[in-house]
Amino acid sequence: MLALQIPDVKSFMSMLLLRDTFDAFLLKEAEITTFVTHTIDGLLHPAFFDGAAFKDDYVSWRDVKGYCYSVIKGKRTPLHFRFVFRLNRANTEKLISQNRLDIDPEEVAGLYLNCQFDGNRLICTTGTALTFFSMDRVLDHLWDEMVERFFQRNKIFFVQS
Repeated sequence: MLALQIPDVKSFMSMLLLRDTFDAFLLKEAEITTFVTHTIDGLLHPAFFDGAAFKDDYVSWRDVKGYCYSVIKGKRTPLHFRFVFRLNRANTEKLISQNRLDIDPEEVAGLYLNCQFDGNRLICTTGTALTFFSMDRVLDHLWDEMVERFFQRNKIFFVQS
């Protein structure tokens, strides 16, 4: 697990809510506290779409960031927010394949990026979930490195916590 503090919250929020920086991620869940708490469960309900097939079980960030922006925008800073992002299935498979890991992509329950703001500090943490127990932490380390590279490539300054 990697914990990164983001000193420039305003710039990060611009990338998160106004640009396409995080659009490739899926949203597992979100919680935004302003004058009330808004909660989003990112699990897709295919029945709503008349049985359409989806590649992933969760909504893309691209599809819900506008709503999140409408909740957050204004003169007052949110009291708190937490976004739990998940790497999509195609990129998870690509990470496993490129690194020749001996893991079936179906056994990866998720590669997560949690972004949490407590009113003062913004911390992003990584996490992995497998469908089985393993002492091998190679996937954890690869995911941590991938997130660091993603932040560096997008000029998101961070300090390791």
